[in-house]
Amino acid sequence: MNKPIQIAVVGHTNAGKTSLLRTLTRRQDFGEISDRPGTTRHVEAIDLKIDGASAVRFFDTPGLEDSVTLADYLKSLEHCITPPDRVRAFLSGPEARGSFEQEAKVLRKMLEVDAAIYVIDTREAVLPKFRSEIEILTSCAKPIMPVLNFVRHRDSRKEEWRTTLAAYNLHAYVQFDAVAPFVGSEKKLYQDLLTLLQDYRSAILQVIRDLELQFQERRQAGSRIIAGLLVDMAALRRELPKEEFDRPDRKSAVVAELQNIASDGMRRSVSDLLDVYGFREDDANEAVLPWLQGRWETDLFNPETLKEAGKRLGAGAAVGATIGLAADIASAGLTLGTGSMLGAAIGGIASQGWGPFSRKIANQARGIQEVSLENEVLLVMAEHMVRLLWALERRGHAAMGKVVVEGDASGTLRQEMKALIQAVQPARSHSEWDASHTKKHIRSSQREKTVQQVMGHVGKIIALQTQDEI
Repeated sequence: MNKPIQIAVVGHTNAGKTSLLRTLTRRQDFGEISDRPGTTRHVEAIDLKIDGASAVRFFDTPGLEDSVTLADYLKSLEHCITPPDRVRAFLSGPEARGSFEQEAKVLRKMLEVDAAIYVIDTREAVLPKFRSEIEILTSCAKPIMPVLNFVRHRDSRKEEWRTTLAAYNLHAYVQFDAVAPFVGSEKKLYQDLLTLLQDYRSAILQVIRDLELQFQERRQAGSRIIAGLLVDMAALRRELPKEEFDRPDRKSAVVAELQNIASDGMRRSVSDLLDVYGFREDDANEAVLPWLQGRWETDLFNPETLKEAGKRLGAGAAVGATIGLAADIASAGLTLGTGSMLGAAIGGIASQGWGPFSRKIANQARGIQEVSLENEVLLVMAEHMVRLLWALERRGHAAMGKVVVEGDASGTLRQEMKALIQAVQPARSHSEWDASHTKKHIRSSQREKTVQQVMGHVGKIIALQTQDEI
């Protein structure tokens, strides 16, 4: 790749210029973000790299603070033939080193770059200072792409801004909330830049392709994290002689062990997912923190949570919901004294394939009890992780608040979640896939096939959620 495309990011003070650059470059540490006016005082460069080479060089510029006075001054330079001539005359004069020092930094960079991104805080009314700002920026005769920020805010005046921009022949624009970007808004920004910078067509197309590839790689990596967690947890199993299982202290110890393993698996997976999307653990909100800190009491084994999960899974999918663990066919309808659950237990086993059923019958004959995580627990894990992945895909790297994991699945998504749990069931026949027993943990081709199938279901669910938003 040759010389990078040079783009100045301009706009009024506190419009969100630095925030936009953090999101576009996925650099949480770039610049300084504050509610104080004039946080950025100097022009600062940051590169978007592809394969180690700079593809786009962005320039974060100071905010324009006194555009009305400066616009009047530029109009007074009547000896200049064109608007760019007036800007150059201003930059060579004493005013550029005095009261308009900050504006001079912006205009000097505007004359040097290939194009500009004009960031607009749509919560602001279209005041005279903003009209003067547009006049000054267009005087530099460089292609300008307006970016409408904060358009989701209840006070957004998006339509007023669109009308104003059109009055200055700025008809193309992008809605791009730097804190919570719209799905596809990053791609649209570069596609619109492509119409303004035809000489850089091949370079911009390469950026678009690379960004799409990175997006798919992140989604695939996130889906693999979720699939690996579910397969590991479905394979998790402990076998106990009946006499040990009948001892409350021994059974409680096994239950606690599996709960801790499940909690630790969630913690690692949540941490890995945040890392894949370039966020820190301290970006997580209260809905995520329990998993990071290894606490499962909040949701994972909460009886009410599991009861609701059982309703979503439907008949034949749940065993032993009252304790959050399944002591399956050899004990579920017998040892726990809940004979009515035997049919559900058999239904659940049949849904897992008859291989596990044969093993269970053999264990029953040997007096062996099996304890494993039930499908409700797997569903709670899956729903939380899928919602987290979706939230991270929609989060900008300038976000100051915590990651918000919320929402409830629609009917279609619930059916897909059931299909996801169904796809995990083959792991119940393979205790050797249990990652908590590292000595015997085997990552076989059959395990990989199961993980791939589960990944496909995760990807489909995320795509459906995205489609619902659009």
